[in-house]
Amino acid sequence: MALAGIGLVAPIPTPIGRGPRYHPGAGSPATAAARPVDGLRCTRGSGERFGIHLELFANRRVVIVPAGIGIAPPVRRDGAYVVGGRCSYPIRTREPTGVFELHAGRSLTLGQLFAVWGRTLAPSGLLSFRGRVSAFVAGRRWLGDPRRIPLPRHAQIVVEVGGYVPPHASFLFRPGL
Repeated sequence: MALAGIGLVAPIPTPIGRGPRYHPGAGSPATAAARPVDGLRCTRGSGERFGIHLELFANRRVVIVPAGIGIAPPVRRDGAYVVGGRCSYPIRTREPTGVFELHAGRSLTLGQLFAVWGRTLAPSGLLSFRGRVSAFVAGRRWLGDPRRIPLPRHAQIVVEVGGYVPPHASFLFRPGL
């Protein structure tokens, strides 16, 4: 369905999955200990960051991408948002929206994002879900291993297992990201 003649397609409401499999935590043993992960280090340095957006679906249900991925404890929160921690990796989440902040000037992949998160991503599995994984970049199907998907500025990535949910082609990022 087009929106008011402007050619945009209305989003299809997709329910959030129930249970812990659909609400995975942000931590991993490596990030808790602030150890290097897949060639990435946890540092206190700041610098320019840009955003990418990741949506996850399993069995035609939304999987929540939590705040705090890539931020080592102790984590400081303001409600659902993470405002700081001991250190952070070049890829992190501070809000539970699927928006990741990446260090500018780094070439990172979706596989590195999942490595920092400490969660599974493979052609045959996503998190604790098993089955053929489909990935979409800017609304177009990615052919190949989803771990190899590059993460350029403002990438919109959808990863699915166990059914098809029409992927969004774009995401509106907040100013400055």
